[in-house]
Amino acid sequence: MAKTILVIDDSASLRQVVKMALTGAGYSVLEAGDGQAALALLDGRQINMAICDVNMPNMNGIEFVKAAKALSTYKFMPILMLTTESQEEKKEQGKAAGAKAWMVKPFSPTQLVNAVSKLCV
Repeated sequence: MAKTILVIDDSASLRQVVKMALTGAGYSVLEAGDGQAALALLDGRQINMAICDVNMPNMNGIEFVKAAKALSTYKFMPILMLTTESQEEKKEQGKAAGAKAWMVKPFSPTQLVNAVSKLCV
């Protein structure tokens, strides 16, 4: 069965690019436009990994990571931050919240799929 990846970004076009790359590599993809919508999808279903933007309305990526890691079912789910943010301070906040990896936009689909294959359990 295909591994499921939750893609969280307020840009519909970016979610589409990520989804195309991941489905092309054999993954199943769920999408959310912000952290709050993504949190609603963490309802006990099997999600193997999340790819999350940092800057989003309603609930940003760092807040989402903290909230997801507080749920026992998703405590060990790897989360890759995919963002335009490259400052060390933001990376440290992400790491402290529980993010496993950090990738800066723009990115190549190949680079993304390689990172996902290493992180997705």
